[in-house]
Amino acid sequence: MDVQVLRDQLERKRPLVMLDIRPADSRAEWAIPGSLWVDAYHAVKAGDYRPLEALDLPVGRPVVVVCEAGKTSQLAAAYLRGKGMDADSLEGGMQAWTAAWNLADLPLAGGVEVVQVRRTGKGCLSYIVASRGEALVIDPALAPQVYAAVAAARRLKIVGVADTHVHADHLSRSPLLARELWVPHYLPAQNRVRFPFEPLHDGDGIPFGGAALEVILTPGHTWESSTYYLRAGSVLTGDTLFLDGVGRPDLEARSGEAEERGRALFRSLQRLFELPEETRVLPGHAGRPLAFDGVPWAAPLGDVRRKLALLQLEEGAFVRTLLARIPPTPPNHRRIVELNEMGTWPDEEPRVLEAGANRCAVG
Repeated sequence: MDVQVLRDQLERKRPLVMLDIRPADSRAEWAIPGSLWVDAYHAVKAGDYRPLEALDLPVGRPVVVVCEAGKTSQLAAAYLRGKGMDADSLEGGMQAWTAAWNLADLPLAGGVEVVQVRRTGKGCLSYIVASRGEALVIDPALAPQVYAAVAAARRLKIVGVADTHVHADHLSRSPLLARELWVPHYLPAQNRVRFPFEPLHDGDGIPFGGAALEVILTPGHTWESSTYYLRAGSVLTGDTLFLDGVGRPDLEARSGEAEERGRALFRSLQRLFELPEETRVLPGHAGRPLAFDGVPWAAPLGDVRRKLALLQLEEGAFVRTLLARIPPTPPNHRRIVELNEMGTWPDEEPRVLEAGANRCAVG
């Protein structure tokens, strides 16, 4: 089964059984929301189907078997079909699933709308913010046609594309989308990228319809990291602030620079906490796969601040704790950063480059 077909069926709420047969460590890294799991990968690969025999699968529901790359799952699906079940294999496995997406809508004050475009297979969150028929796309991480189609279905005209920073865990689709639509590509001012863009500085605004995104420079995750504030009631925080953590300060950092960026991040967060507590935080990533439920991954700024123990610390303790909790480095991040700085599309397979969960947060 092609990942797009599976995505459409999940969107339509078709009753399916997603059967994940990967090893425990792979399952712990990232999974399809609502999927069942059995540690059967190595056994099935060796021709041993006993782990599947012990399963008590729901009767009358199609089964889609998932592994890492979609090969061993074919063996498992063939075995289940031999037992009379309606079973298929997810083509390309979890590597292909990294491109799966769903939507959630968040209406705001003054007729401003936000569509959260959730790349659930990767944890990347991008946004279409709209007012009076005009829209901006923020941090696009999916193919340009996804945003064009979503906008067209809502009768929106995309008038600009913006990134919160130069990304390290996924390939930015912003240059592609901006070129296809002939619209400006906005980026925080910096000397990293080597292609034309519209530079943004602290205090700038990006107008659309009857609203505007207000730029707040929030260095820390990267030096150019910025947050975009909508006075209608939300703040798009990129990789500066998540619902369950903050941005890691070490990627592409020089020796000793991570601590300096950690201190900058602390000060950036204090700036954000000056916004109204009820402001809805719309982060650049989710810490878990998001189901096809239409519920926005968002929370009031005051709630996020009170919930996270890391945010209760004074500056020195914050930086020490932050650096002690740095997660493993995202796979292929140097190559991804290189491509995002050049604004070019890779010759190699993107889904392999981007495989795995995002690792930009420290909780």
